[in-house]
Amino acid sequence: MLTSRQRAKLKSLAANLSPVGQVGKEGIGENMLDGFSDCLEKRELIKISILENADGDPSEIGRSLAEKLNAECVIVIGRKAVLYRRSSRKDVEHIYL
Repeated sequence: MLTSRQRAKLKSLAANLSPVGQVGKEGIGENMLDGFSDCLEKRELIKISILENADGDPSEIGRSLAEKLNAECVIVIGRKAVLYRRSSRKDVEHIYL
């Protein structure tokens, strides 16, 4: 669980990020989860677009993605979700909270 201070830091870091992927009408698939998981291992912080034709509320989709990826849903603003998960890799520049 993130504190409000940690969440604020992650939100400021995510402001300049481009989305790494999209969730559309097909929903959340295994290949999508694998791709997002790889991105989280390399970057620790990712932004995802949730398209208009996606089934469900964007905040629910963001929380569902975070749960399936064992990550934290930092924030959902409009149709963008920001996810954070500490990387287990040694060669990654870690985000210190």
